Amino acid sequence: MPTPTFSPLLTDFYQLAMAFSYWQLNKHQQEAVFHLFFRRHPFQGNYTICCGLENIIDFINHWKFAEAELNYLRTLKSPANTPLFTEEFLKFLAELRFSCDIDAIPEGTVVFPHEPLLRIKGPILQCQLLETALINFINFSSLIATKATRICYAANPNPVIEFGLRRAQGPDGGLLASRAAYIGGCTGTSNVLAGQLYHIPAMGTQAHSWIMAFDDELSAFAGFAKAMPTNVILLVDTYNTLQGIHNAIKIGKTLHEQGHKLLAIRLDSGDLAVLSQAGRKMLDAAGFQETQILASGDLDEYSIANLKANGAAIDLWGVGTRLVTAYDQPAMDFVYKLSAIKNAAQQWDYKLKISDSPNKTTLPGILATRRYFQGGSFLGDVIYDVETGIDDRALFPEAEHQADLLVPIFRGGKQVYTSPEIAMLQKQCIEQLKAFRNSGFDQYAAKLEPRLLDLKLRLSTGASYPL
Repeated sequence: MPTPTFSPLLTDFYQLAMAFSYWQLNKHQQEAVFHLFFRRHPFQGNYTICCGLENIIDFINHWKFAEAELNYLRTLKSPANTPLFTEEFLKFLAELRFSCDIDAIPEGTVVFPHEPLLRIKGPILQCQLLETALINFINFSSLIATKATRICYAANPNPVIEFGLRRAQGPDGGLLASRAAYIGGCTGTSNVLAGQLYHIPAMGTQAHSWIMAFDDELSAFAGFAKAMPTNVILLVDTYNTLQGIHNAIKIGKTLHEQGHKLLAIRLDSGDLAVLSQAGRKMLDAAGFQETQILASGDLDEYSIANLKANGAAIDLWGVGTRLVTAYDQPAMDFVYKLSAIKNAAQQWDYKLKISDSPNKTTLPGILATRRYFQGGSFLGDVIYDVETGIDDRALFPEAEHQADLLVPIFRGGKQVYTSPEIAMLQKQCIEQLKAFRNSGFDQYAAKLEPRLLDLKLRLSTGASYPL
């Protein structure tokens, strides 16, 4: 499956500066552990959907410095106009191959602040060089998948089709958004390339330009029905919407005589609640009870909920700009922090960043998250250090079962994980959301395992580890 780019130069400059400095100090092979997590849910919500792992896997499987990239690095100069990187370092990069262990939370999983979505363990230089790309892939895809779940929840039980490519943040953003939106619950996409690459159902109607290309609306409808008699969805708001519905009914009758169906009409402007109600009455009166009404045009979860509250007779929703751009919050605060590093005695020294803002103080250790279940709902999440362990019975004695969220993805640089088909990822997402909503939690947060909490408190006051 393709990604926008496989170049190791998809990184911030300071990652290369640190990598070179690690190498200069002969510290580049020192084993370290980093975790990728976020601090706050997007859209003022109470959950996030993890997405983007498949793109990370592809990126890492192609991660190596090619000659063109090394030649570019040779052109970089210091303020003293000397080469920024030595030839010996560039030779090292040319021979460098990924050798880390990566554990990650599978796509489509409901996740919460401070839970490690990804844990990477290996030579610190490699961990550092991958930081920017890992955040980039997870950040955008998780944001769009979460937005899609919110829109699909508002539209429920009606399907949502993603219509956003033309307004997406470039072609790469459009592709990743289509994939994430499908995982988040959309039934299809207008993005044909995403349909091909990711096996997402490709769907669509026609534009106003099709209607305007004919002498009148009725001729345009008739022409489309003749060309594609088994895929007739007619856009009725080019001139006068009610007249457009009337013309669509005429074409529907002709289609019926030919053994075909008028699948739907599409409303793209005006008062969608009033027009859909009028359209439903007109279609039903003419015997087209099975013909659906598709609405589009600057929709999101808020406008859909408002339309439904006002009795809109809409069966399908086409959502574009406000979905694929995450219009009301275009980024999440994902971070990637060092939490452990091996010392000269090959023992782990645990690390944490201390901040005057409590929410920005990080967690020490080699972390994992365990989720506890009771019936068909979440009981609780606990973040713990794998070295000090976790006592399941003391935390949630009523739990019927539990599962660690992180699973092995790479071991020693080799992929050990097989990504599910995208339809299975969507199913996983739907099932996860159902279990979360069954929990009845208005605010659900991961707890810290008591030993990890104690460790954090001790280290934050300057105590050493081991304790």
